[in-house]
Amino acid sequence: MDHTAHNDSSAAHSQRHDHGNLPGLAAELAPAADAAAAAAAGTVYTCPMHPEIRQDRPGNCPKCGMTLEPVLPSLDDESNPELVDFRRRFWWTLPLTVVVTVLAMIGHQLGWMAMATQSWLELVLAVPIVLWAGWPFFVRGAQSVVNRSPNMWTLISLGTGSAFVYSVVATVTPQVFPDSFVSMGRVAVYFEAAAVIISLTLLGQLLELKARSQTSAAIKSLLGLAPKTARRIAADGSEEDVPLANVHVGDMLRVRPGEKVPVDGVVVEGSSALDESMLTGEPLPVSKRVGDKLIGATLNTSGALVMQSEHVGSATVLSQIVQMVAMAQRSRAPMQRMADAVAGYFVYGVVAAALLTFFGWGLFGPEPSWVYGLINAVAVLIIACPCALGLATPMSIMVATGRGATHGVLFRDAAAIENLRKVDTLIVDKTGTLTEGRPSFEKAIGANGFEASEVLRLAASLDQGSEHPLAAAIVTAAREKNFVLDKPEQFDSASGIGVRGAIAGKALALGNTALMAQLGVDVAPMAVQAEALRAEGASVMHLAVDEKLAGILAVSDPVKATTAEALATLRKAGIRVVMATGDGLTTARAVGKRLGIDEVHGEVKPADKLKLVEKLQSEGRVVAMAGDGINDAPALARADVGIAMGTGTDVAMNSAQLTLVKGDLRGIATATALSVATVANMRQNLAFAFVYNALGIPLAAGLLYPFTGWLLSPMIAALAMSLSSASVIGNALRLRGAALKQD
Repeated sequence: MDHTAHNDSSAAHSQRHDHGNLPGLAAELAPAADAAAAAAAGTVYTCPMHPEIRQDRPGNCPKCGMTLEPVLPSLDDESNPELVDFRRRFWWTLPLTVVVTVLAMIGHQLGWMAMATQSWLELVLAVPIVLWAGWPFFVRGAQSVVNRSPNMWTLISLGTGSAFVYSVVATVTPQVFPDSFVSMGRVAVYFEAAAVIISLTLLGQLLELKARSQTSAAIKSLLGLAPKTARRIAADGSEEDVPLANVHVGDMLRVRPGEKVPVDGVVVEGSSALDESMLTGEPLPVSKRVGDKLIGATLNTSGALVMQSEHVGSATVLSQIVQMVAMAQRSRAPMQRMADAVAGYFVYGVVAAALLTFFGWGLFGPEPSWVYGLINAVAVLIIACPCALGLATPMSIMVATGRGATHGVLFRDAAAIENLRKVDTLIVDKTGTLTEGRPSFEKAIGANGFEASEVLRLAASLDQGSEHPLAAAIVTAAREKNFVLDKPEQFDSASGIGVRGAIAGKALALGNTALMAQLGVDVAPMAVQAEALRAEGASVMHLAVDEKLAGILAVSDPVKATTAEALATLRKAGIRVVMATGDGLTTARAVGKRLGIDEVHGEVKPADKLKLVEKLQSEGRVVAMAGDGINDAPALARADVGIAMGTGTDVAMNSAQLTLVKGDLRGIATATALSVATVANMRQNLAFAFVYNALGIPLAAGLLYPFTGWLLSPMIAALAMSLSSASVIGNALRLRGAALKQD
């Protein structure tokens, strides 16, 4: 954020920069806060593949049939109820599946019962497998028809249902079939195919559910950071440990050495060093004194503190980081929308292919042709299940967002992950982005009869109406000199160029040369002195009294220690870096020269930053904008990827797609590496799913039979279908170990 903006409305902004904290994140996401509040009122359930589906009770997704999951996992959730249910159905019916399969394979060789009797025995054994263990699949298949949303369960229920119903009819009324269906003294039945498909599908679901549960590990690890209790100090001075849920805003809490800060708040007594690495990744402890902000879940390493709680429950930084990660995990990448569209038509194509297979074999195949037709049609329905296709990108996104959160990189949605790797141009703000955002007053110089002390006093009086960090530096300097400050009247923020108001009946204006030009104030008499200060990297503001120049003020803001390294890494990656700041051009160039930034734009307004983004985009550049101020918000929103500093303003973070929790530009390299790895992972998953189906369907349909004699059993098709989903999930989980530049 640039010094001429003077339009930060957040009262906590100066404290953010003074203490290097993250309180700006406490209100970062309005949607996240709303969602967290809703979750507090009652669990909200959503679909892993279709995050737009949300309801207040468990159930199945009307689009894909998957079981809905809580939006926000809980540490109290010891096990997934669906996982428990499917495990029970699988293990209770697995022995029956084995017996049915053995009977189908070698029963006729044993000769210990008539084949018709064996069909009845297989029927009795298969009923609990298909109608009990497989019942959830048929329910989901029926729901897909009712909702007109064909999916994997449509194919599974059609395939197993067809095999089972055919076999029941063949067992109960074999006389309705022609003689060509009779083999070894009975009409051929395929109870074992339906049973094995159900068991293998259950096994695939067990593997998938167990793997999916690992994607919430990042969120659960964040939730686990919060302490369970807080030590509350009562009005009479007595102390007691209370559950965290019983802490309210305004409570006085004691944080002893070695304990975690229970909630967000402010130090009212004592001093200490706090380890904030669990949230920011910053390894060095941060000193805290009276008046400094505290973040819940951070560790008090040394001294004892008394704090007053300011944000509790879903309003804390930790809760909103968790919610942001959860929202990003549920968002859909552009690549996923393509996969969803393909999968929708794909099911219709598979059903058509199954019908063609059935009639093709029945009319033109060898005897028993219709039996071949039925079995091959069932194999087509099973092997073409689009579950791997549907899981290809959601699994990658869920793992990647969790991984990013542990490195202080918060993605707002899946599109940000997918787009970041394409960025070739980065526009950076100066104050609070390249610099510390903790400016200090250097000097004031008077003009036209005004003393330097009076220039500082008047500027500080006017700046009391602003919470901008540079304004805070001026006000602080005046108060340290014990100047008596007047209350400003008619205060107005001229967005991006300065502030105006009245002091003791005099019209004052404080800002850059653009504001002075608007007011017709001649700044030429002090141009040389101002330019000399800018050349040293200081920000220069002009003070006008009754539209006459009264003097200039210089404030400097040190460059962050990590900025040079971050910019070098970005340039090495081929990214063009552009600085756009509201500071004077000379100041901007001085900082740019120090950091090796060749393209510098100074004294730009918020609209100018927006135009710069649009200009670069019109040249075919993929633009990212990094900033932390209100005046950066339009450009952040317009950029292909907006990157906000976690130490900046709430408006900036609400406008951005990516937040760097530590406010460290090195996080862009980490986020970019994660973006590249994630997109590659999604492409691998999609390619695997498409190739698998492209090869599997012709094989299952028997197209290779005339040349090779190969036919694909429905049982093998079911196994392949389950393994394909497990493979996609396993590949996505590899992202947890992907090498990132900051690892």
